Amino acid sequence: MERFFRQMRGLSAATAHLCGLIAIAVVLCPTVVMADPIRGAGSTFAAPIIARWAENYEKARMDDGDFSSPDWTVDYELVGSLAGLMRLDQPELDFAASDVPVSHEELAKHGRQQFPIVLGSVAIAVNLDGIEKSGINLTGPVLADIYLGRIKSWADPAIKAVNPDIALPDLAISAVTRKDGSGTTFIFTEYLSSVSPEWKATHGADTLIKWPVGASVEGTQDLIRAVQATKGAIAYADFGQVKRANLPYAAIGNKAGKFVKPGPEGVRAAASAASWDEAKDFAVSLTDQPAEGAYPIAGATFAVVSRKIGPHRFERVQDFFRLAFENGGKDAEALGYVPVTPQMVSQIVKYWLKKDTAASQ
Repeated sequence: MERFFRQMRGLSAATAHLCGLIAIAVVLCPTVVMADPIRGAGSTFAAPIIARWAENYEKARMDDGDFSSPDWTVDYELVGSLAGLMRLDQPELDFAASDVPVSHEELAKHGRQQFPIVLGSVAIAVNLDGIEKSGINLTGPVLADIYLGRIKSWADPAIKAVNPDIALPDLAISAVTRKDGSGTTFIFTEYLSSVSPEWKATHGADTLIKWPVGASVEGTQDLIRAVQATKGAIAYADFGQVKRANLPYAAIGNKAGKFVKPGPEGVRAAASAASWDEAKDFAVSLTDQPAEGAYPIAGATFAVVSRKIGPHRFERVQDFFRLAFENGGKDAEALGYVPVTPQMVSQIVKYWLKKDTAASQ
């Protein structure tokens, strides 16, 4: 060790000067690729699984070593689908996660790609005594009338008609909604629009809604807390987060006339009935699909990536999601999501290759 320090002290002034020049050149050289995290923003619906994949990605790239680089980390902001898409215009953002599929025309206009990363369901959470084991059934028209302010009590005849074996209390329904731009709101209101002509005409499907009734809160966590604190409350939220909060949730009547609970089986049935067309950038809706076992309030989260970030950063985004597709399926299932199928992954990889080839020409 002493010999080492003697050698270090013996460095000539010229050598030290040379080292300084090299350091300056590295800082000033425009071709040097700085080590930065992969930066994403958007969906709160998919935030738990993106966070888990980010942890796994760093561990995989460390390859059981002790050294980590910012290049192997993912910095994801939970700002909602709408805000995530808006932030794509910021040069530091690598991808947006959106529960709202962007049209092929809009993507082409801005030079962007889109592909599904995970599937899931929006649960209707209820804070009502006596349904913990039996559950509760709700139909699309009943849900629409609740959020239109027409059905105001849990003892309403329309609710009793689909729950003949439950003693429903004469308790006021307290609807809880999201006030921030949310893809979960889009999925839910897209469903309401498909089952209620009045809802479609007056409110439609959007990430931001001027709700006719209820209390609006910011973000999924505040919504969950509001339901937990309010007897008679009803709200819509990502199934995994509702399940982890131990909140009761409803089975929803689908197009085939079956009452289906949120979860993997119902989502898979909805996804199998949908047409995943890479030529249209996978823009597809999973709500109210006709399959017998389909859960009607299902959706996908999409990664939207701009070509303006350059090939190096684009490849890093692909690398992150490629590893998520290969190794992250069990993590998705554990959190209440449904991973994209191997067939869909194959389509996505072909889509990447096709788009990469087109961009290089």
